Amino acid sequence: MCGIVGVVSHTPVNQLIYDALLLLQHRGQDAAGIATDNGNTFSMHKANGLVRDVFRTRNMRSLFGNSGVGQVRYPTAGSSSADEAQPFYVNAPFGIIMAHNGNLTNWEQLKIEMFKNDRRHINTTSDSEVLLNVLAHEIQQATTGYSLDPAAIFKAVAMVHKRVRGSYAVTAQIAGYGLLAFRDPFGIRPLCIGFNETDKGTEYLVASESVALEGLGFRFLRDVLPGEAIFIDIDGKLYNQQCAENPTLNPCAFEFVYFARPDSIIDGASVYATRLKMGEYLADKIKREMPLGDIDVVMPIPDSSRPAAMELAHKLNIEYREGFIKNRYIGRTFLMPGQAIRSKSVRQKLNAIGSEFKGKNVLLVDDSIVRGTTSREIVQMAREAGAKKVIFASAAPPVKFPNVYGIDMPTRAELIAYGRTTEEVCREITADALIYQDIEALKSSISDINPALKSLEASCFDGIYVTGDISRDYLDRIEFARNNPKPEVDDAVRSQLNLNLAQVD
Repeated sequence: MCGIVGVVSHTPVNQLIYDALLLLQHRGQDAAGIATDNGNTFSMHKANGLVRDVFRTRNMRSLFGNSGVGQVRYPTAGSSSADEAQPFYVNAPFGIIMAHNGNLTNWEQLKIEMFKNDRRHINTTSDSEVLLNVLAHEIQQATTGYSLDPAAIFKAVAMVHKRVRGSYAVTAQIAGYGLLAFRDPFGIRPLCIGFNETDKGTEYLVASESVALEGLGFRFLRDVLPGEAIFIDIDGKLYNQQCAENPTLNPCAFEFVYFARPDSIIDGASVYATRLKMGEYLADKIKREMPLGDIDVVMPIPDSSRPAAMELAHKLNIEYREGFIKNRYIGRTFLMPGQAIRSKSVRQKLNAIGSEFKGKNVLLVDDSIVRGTTSREIVQMAREAGAKKVIFASAAPPVKFPNVYGIDMPTRAELIAYGRTTEEVCREITADALIYQDIEALKSSISDINPALKSLEASCFDGIYVTGDISRDYLDRIEFARNNPKPEVDDAVRSQLNLNLAQVD
């Protein structure tokens, strides 16, 4: 999962993009980057680390121009190498810099096609660099001569939709021409646009979440539609066109559960309101399945579960207390690479207030349980703080399936609920009782807020992959590659892909 931004202004945008990335920092802490366009010249700085650590005054001063793009990243496809920090750049045609949020499911095959058919060299293992080169090739195919117009850009994006599979929200700066933004035909990853009226004209800002617009004084205009492309030229004129043949809206349910900030609105649904609804539905299930007299107090696992926990406590008429205090200078544990790092960071991130636990039956509410590492540590912390009984509730259903659309949980073995019953998961996290949200209740929590959201990308819960190209063999292959990061594995994957291409030819 990543956060992206693109800006077209009438004044320098370096500070504006920096501030937008700070507002999107929750979407990735692995790397950050900004690229600006000053006429026909790009300036760029990117590196591993938080936004505040990547950029110094000297870096900001070198970012000239009134338009540009930025990204905060955590690694999905590829690695956490600084070489894969974004934005990415390609010099032909015209010069394009791109930031991408999502994950391509056919990037390995596309990488081979790029070399075999298009003679393009991909320098990293990042699917984002592959996507950039596909876009660049299609823009080159759609243009004649030395000029570029919106019609050619939209034709190129239409071809990208036909070649690329998976999830992608994109901001791309074309040197000397303007800003391009587009979203995959399934609308999996979020993208919205806002505007600001100035004395010099209208400014536009495109970002992963509405909070980035509002925090910078921009007015929310609308969400970018699935399959839609928006182009804003350097004079600030906006063009848009639907570039997909059969677009459907399937926003990622995990955005509402965990990733997005609660003060964002995604595809017409307030993230905060959906989390309150999750608490309501979870309270209904607890009423049906547990004696309420066994619960003395409800506590959230800060921060993303707080709205659900508060609403749950209110509906059950049980006291709500804050028993864990969060160190806000530790990154989000789910986004940290490596199980050992995640486990160690839990106790650095949270500290229990003993007086709130001592002698009480505590209902802990978390947004979800993915690997179980954090949950197990938190249950133990509650017991050490004096809790008599620890009941654990998840505002999301069991995570049983890999997510291939941009969330770093690709192997089934890493998912604590895979192949286990609720009772078995309860024993694994050492809780006295465990209760999960039902999948239909989760979907209702979101559609209740915006009835237009009739379909959600919820594959990690229900195993249904909306792009229709994910097979058991595909999941087996990415798990094998992840668990065996050796050159010979890459060769085996490459050989299989070459075989597939030969069959297509």
